[in-house]
Order: sequence, then structure tokens, then C-alpha cells
Amino acid sequence: MTHQPPATPVAQDAPTSLKVMTVNTHKGFTALNRKFILPELRDAVRTVGADVVFLQEVQGTHERHARQHENWPDTPHYEFLAETMWPQFAYGRNAVYPKGHHGNAVLSKFPIVDFRNHDVSIAGPEKRGLLHCVLRLPGRPGDVHVICAHLGLAEGHRQQQLELLCHIVRDEVPADAALIVAGDFNDWRGRAHDVLAEGAALREVFVHANGSAARTFPSRFPLLPLDRIYVRNAGVHAPVVLPRKPWSHLSDHTPLVADIELV
Repeated sequence: MTHQPPATPVAQDAPTSLKVMTVNTHKGFTALNRKFILPELRDAVRTVGADVVFLQEVQGTHERHARQHENWPDTPHYEFLAETMWPQFAYGRNAVYPKGHHGNAVLSKFPIVDFRNHDVSIAGPEKRGLLHCVLRLPGRPGDVHVICAHLGLAEGHRQQQLELLCHIVRDEVPADAALIVAGDFNDWRGRAHDVLAEGAALREVFVHANGSAARTFPSRFPLLPLDRIYVRNAGVHAPVVLPRKPWSHLSDHTPLVADIELV
């Protein structure tokens, strides 16, 4: 991975914060796969104006769906979502099947100077990944590291994947670098907070601001806090509360948004 350049003063016009968003796209379909809704999801994501977007379950390609849906884009879904607004993107393919593949993606308004996708699948058919990207912001002396996460449904798998995440942070992210980790953790019991705090010095922005993680699943009546935004070496300006509509029908997960101060 790219290492931090030598310390230099921050330019006066350098970005002082990042608005980040994480959303499980459910491969572009509404809950229960009743309707292909990616174009409407793209419109909604654009209204947020995020600098960096973390995507899970984003479709790379799917031959059968492309034939069945007239509004299926000609480009991979992450490129379709990024078009004209996020000039930089990276994709980490996790699940591959006869008709196509899907995985995690990061969309960025700032240059992605390096990225690496880590396969953290444990056993069985469930394929999971951690997409690590390095962002270079103009006028800032150090790079910002971001990791898009999608962890497993099984408790034992998640515990191993959280340990792998901590190892990746220790091995690939400089100790003084700003770090944002966001995505679908499938962690309804809240076990990830302590593991990531102790193993990687990460804190969750909604827990820090509100005392508890945001409930994001199912999107129509959120009960479970599955999605998270963790930070290290960065201040938390404020979590952003999204309105129930239109988000409640655009995926099976409610997105999370937060303003992150760069220190």
C-alpha cells in the first residue's frame, strides 16, 4: 500500500472534513427483489452530496438481469452510480457466479492512489471482502485511508473477520493516518465495537454521538444496527439523519451518513 509522505503544513484551501456515506445497494433491487430500482437509488445518493461513498452488494455484472430489465445500465453498477459526480472509484469483487459477480466499491471525489481488495471469506458459500483504498486530498500532508466492509452473517465468521480487519489496519495503515471504516457489519449484537476499539483504535460515529449504533435493517422498519461508520485519527463533526423517504424503499438497508473532521 502507499505510505504517508513526509509531514508538511496543511494548505489553507485543503479540505478540513469529509462527508461519507455507506449504503448496501442490494444489487440494485428493492427488498425481496421485487423491483430493479438502481436509477432511483442513484438519484437519491447524489442528493446527499457525499465526498466518499462506501457501497456493499454492488453488482459488477449479471447477464440474465441485464436481459430482463430494460433500465439495466450498460456499465457496472458502481460506474453507473459514480457517473459525473465521483470521478474516482474502486471495486472489489467478492462473489462470483455463472451469470456475474458483485462486491464492495468506493466512490470518491478525490484521487484514489492505491487500493487492495481482501478476501475475508471464512467457509461455505458466503463470500465477503474488505476493500482498502488510499485517498489523496489536495493540500493535505497525509493520505486518508478508507476500508469498505461487508462481514458475514454467522457470529463465528464475523469474529474472525473483525480480527482480520484489525490485522489489515495494523499492517497497511500508518499509525498516524486518518482512517474511516464503513459498511455492512451484520453485527446486531454490537460485538464489533470493543474488538475494533481494542485491536485498531476505531470508534463508531453514531455510538460516539448518540450512545448507540444506528438501526438500519430492515429499511422500512429499522430494528437492527447492522451498518456502521468507524473512524481513527479523525474528529466526528456530526452523524447525519436521513429522512425515511425515499430511503425506506430503495434497499433493504437504510444508508448512514456522517461528516468527519480531518485532524
